[in-house]
Amino acid sequence: NRVLFSFNRGDYYQLHTEYLTQGKSHSGIILANQQRYSIGEAMRRILHLAAAVSPEEMRNRIEFLSVWS
Repeated sequence: NRVLFSFNRGDYYQLHTEYLTQGKSHSGIILANQQRYSIGEAMRRILHLAAAVSPEEMRNRIEFLSVWS
């Protein structure tokens, strides 16, 4: 029951797709480019996302950190 945050965009996007195709569920995934943000900027974006999207809304959802400025 935890949302996963990863820089491994390709693999986790594929896993997300496979889970949905197989009827499985997950608690949500947040993906980002590794060298794009400082730790502080990444945390600000994650907190912005957490304030806007409930845990229930994150279920089976994938979000890209680049969207949450």
